[in-house]
Amino acid sequence: MIEPSHLKIMIALHEKGTLTQAADALCLTQSALSHQIRYLEKKLNVKLWQRYGRRLRLTPAGELLLQTAKKVMPTLSQTEQALKAMGEGVQGLLRIGVECFPCNEWLTQVVAQSLQKQPNIDIDIIRQFHFSGIEGLINHHVDLLITPDTIEHKLLQHHALFDYEQVLVVSDEHPLAKQTNVLAAQLQNEMLFTFPIEKQRLDIYQKFLWPEKVQPKGHKQVESLAIMLQMVEYQRGVCVLPEWLADSSSEQYRVKKLRLGKQGIYKTLYAMLKKQDQTIPYINKFIEIGKESAMASRSSG
Repeated sequence: MIEPSHLKIMIALHEKGTLTQAADALCLTQSALSHQIRYLEKKLNVKLWQRYGRRLRLTPAGELLLQTAKKVMPTLSQTEQALKAMGEGVQGLLRIGVECFPCNEWLTQVVAQSLQKQPNIDIDIIRQFHFSGIEGLINHHVDLLITPDTIEHKLLQHHALFDYEQVLVVSDEHPLAKQTNVLAAQLQNEMLFTFPIEKQRLDIYQKFLWPEKVQPKGHKQVESLAIMLQMVEYQRGVCVLPEWLADSSSEQYRVKKLRLGKQGIYKTLYAMLKKQDQTIPYINKFIEIGKESAMASRSSG
C-alpha cells in the first residue's frame, strides 16, 4: 500500500533533484532514504527513478506517482489542519434541532450573528424529527436542541436562553379585545389555531383549558405564522403566541394580545446539548450569542 510518507519522498526527490538534498529536506539520512526508495520500488514491482550521475530522473511510473502525490498531499494537509481545528473547536458543523415554531425571527438573528462571529462554523437547522427532538439529540442527529420543553437526563445538559409569556392573540374587533386577560371558559366557542404540535405539548391545553375542563369549539394546526395571523385578524379564530412575537405582529396585523388567566402563563426557551459536548467552544459560543441576542431584544423593547 502506498503511504503518505512515500508520496512525500516523491515530491522531495522531484523538487530537490538529488538524493542528498531530498534526504536533508525529509530529515532522513541518505542511506535511510535509499532504503525506502528500494522498498517502494520492490513493493510496487516497478522502477520509479533512474540515476544520471548524481541526479535522479523520473521513469513514466514515477511520473504517474508524482502527479498523484501532488494531488493527494495538499488534500491530506488541508484535512489534517481542518481536523485539528475541529478538535480545537474553531471549525466544524453545528446541527441545530428546533422545537420552537414561533422562534424563527429570533433564531434567524442568532444564526446570522454566529456565522459572522464564527466564520469557520457551518450551521444546519433541522425542524423535522422521526421521533422527538430529545431523542434526536441523544442519538447524535443534532448537536444542539432549541426547545421550550426540557427534561432531566443523565446524558444531557440544558441552558436557559430567555423567559417569555404566552399570550392569546385576537382580532382588534373581537369582543374579547376589550379585555386585558381572558378566562378559559371564554374560549369554548372559539376556533383555536396552533402550530403543528400535539395537544399534550401545548400549554394552552395543558395549563389553561384542560385544568378548567374546557375545549375550544375547534382546533386547526397551521404551519405558517402569516396565515395564522391573517385568520385571526379576520376573526376566523384566535391563537397563542410568545408575547414578543405578538407585539411585533401587532405592527403588521390588526390584532391584540391578552393575558391567559389572571397570572399568565410563562415559559423558558432552552438550549440542550449532550454533556460530552459541553466543552466544544463553538457550541458554547452559539449559546452565548443566543442569550446576548435575547437580552438585546429586551433592552430595545
